[in-house]
Amino acid sequence: MKLDPLPPPKPARGFGRLPVGRWFLLVGAALVLAFTAAIAVTLTTLNETREAREYIIEVIDPMVLHTLEMSTAMTTEESSIRGYGRTNEPSYLAEYNQARVAETAAGNALQAFIPRVPEVAADLAHLRSAIDDWRLAYADAIVRDVPSKGRETASGYADVNNIRFGAVRSAFATQQQHLEALHRTGSERLEKGWNTFYRALIVLVALLVLAAVLFTLLVRLVVIRPVNRLAAQVRAVAQGEFDRSLTVHHPAEMAELSGHVDAMRRRIVREWRTATQAKRALEDQAVELRRSNGELEQFAYVASHDLQEPLRKVASFTQMLEQRYGDQLDDRAKQYIKFAVDGAKRMQLLINDLLDFSRVGRVSTEREPIAVSEVYEAAVGNLAARIEDSGAVITHDELPTVNGNRLLLTQLFQNLIGNAIKFRSEEPPVIHIGVRRDGSVWEFSCSDNGIGIDTKYADRIFLIFQRLHPRDVYPGTGIGLALCRKIVEYHGGRIWLEDRKPGTTFRWTLEAPSE
Repeated sequence: MKLDPLPPPKPARGFGRLPVGRWFLLVGAALVLAFTAAIAVTLTTLNETREAREYIIEVIDPMVLHTLEMSTAMTTEESSIRGYGRTNEPSYLAEYNQARVAETAAGNALQAFIPRVPEVAADLAHLRSAIDDWRLAYADAIVRDVPSKGRETASGYADVNNIRFGAVRSAFATQQQHLEALHRTGSERLEKGWNTFYRALIVLVALLVLAAVLFTLLVRLVVIRPVNRLAAQVRAVAQGEFDRSLTVHHPAEMAELSGHVDAMRRRIVREWRTATQAKRALEDQAVELRRSNGELEQFAYVASHDLQEPLRKVASFTQMLEQRYGDQLDDRAKQYIKFAVDGAKRMQLLINDLLDFSRVGRVSTEREPIAVSEVYEAAVGNLAARIEDSGAVITHDELPTVNGNRLLLTQLFQNLIGNAIKFRSEEPPVIHIGVRRDGSVWEFSCSDNGIGIDTKYADRIFLIFQRLHPRDVYPGTGIGLALCRKIVEYHGGRIWLEDRKPGTTFRWTLEAPSE
């Protein structure tokens, strides 16, 4: 049966046209952009936080330390030079020189950070200027005058020391305040950076959660829910709602799938309804066939009893008429009586052949493995008188076992061998039964040296009541070969006439038993 092609599914509308892969691509691209932005912010914040931390730890804190060292050295210088001025002891002068070296080293260390902290350069210059003024106005004067003028000269520089060293202290305080301000600014940047970093981490975690939620919802909306909807519709159809249409509008794949499934449903329903109508027609035909078979059986019963009884009476009483009144009848009357008796007998023979033809497939329908040699012997035994009268020679190959009905197969072989004897030439009949295996069947043949049959009559000879010769030349009813074909077809085989001259060859197939 040729099926109609599936109609194309209705296209989805709007976002429903997007396939599942496109949905995941769009959502994934949006999430990737969000993740990229969050990661960029996080990395920027980390870099700024690292720079703020390095600024505090590697710049501001060392400058505070060096400023403290410089302040401590200056305090040591001031106290040492005052002690030297009061005592003129060289040890104080040596301590002053050591402190001066430490102060110079601390100042040089501070100077090294000025390129990184240029805003402290003015404070450091002011501090050094104040230190130089103090040293020039007080320390150098004490070192110069005390050895030559005595310890009393030191008291004359007390006020200078107070003024100049007060300026140094003020310069230290100013620089310290600036460094503390820079430290606070750096600490605020560091704290701000860490806060931003934490917020970025929170955003990243939120994006991860959002991605999980979005993909879960996406899978549910574009995969699970359409699949469940289509499954529910298919389940409803499977439970008997054959007219229910299958419609899923999104995503594109599910819309296309539902369209194809719905097209298959419509086609299956159409084919089912057609098959139902055909089944009803077959059931009606089966009822009609049973009725016809019943009438045929009734006819067979009537033919085998009621029709033959009058024929027997006609033949019997006609023969009795000839016997009792034969001496009173002329030759024409005796010929008429002979015609009547012959007609009655031929009518009985025709009725018997018709009964045999109608019984094939209705009577003795059992099949079983049968040795064809036994069937052959039975058929030859039934034809023994005709074989002896005609001088026929019958040979055969090694005969196998087939699945069939013994009575019908005996009748098949008997009809074919009987036809070979009947339609013989002037020479005695020579008949051979051949056999060969052809797949799952056995192929038989019946060959003779008779008058032969023209191949243009190959189909006609198997029709009932079809004769190729006049009845007065070759007697018979014209049912024999039709009966043979019906027997062979009942056994699932086929029979045909082979194009062979001289003589005639019939071939037929019978089912071989399973191993």
